[in-house]
Amino acid sequence: MPLTMLGSGEAAAIRRIGGKDESKRFLENLGFTVGEEVRIISSNGGNIIVQVKDSRVAVSKGIANKIIV
Repeated sequence: MPLTMLGSGEAAAIRRIGGKDESKRFLENLGFTVGEEVRIISSNGGNIIVQVKDSRVAVSKGIANKIIV
């Protein structure tokens, strides 16, 4: 299921990252790699704030839909 389906406070491991190679590389540089655990901190409007590794990152819902957990 896409990352956007998780609720606040829920965590899951990344299974796959979809999209173009450029988008995948960008997300990998932010720490979104297959097998890594992500936790939803909050979701509002068009952005989702997630914790990945030891940092918090805001991603758009469009990008979050490409991250399969």
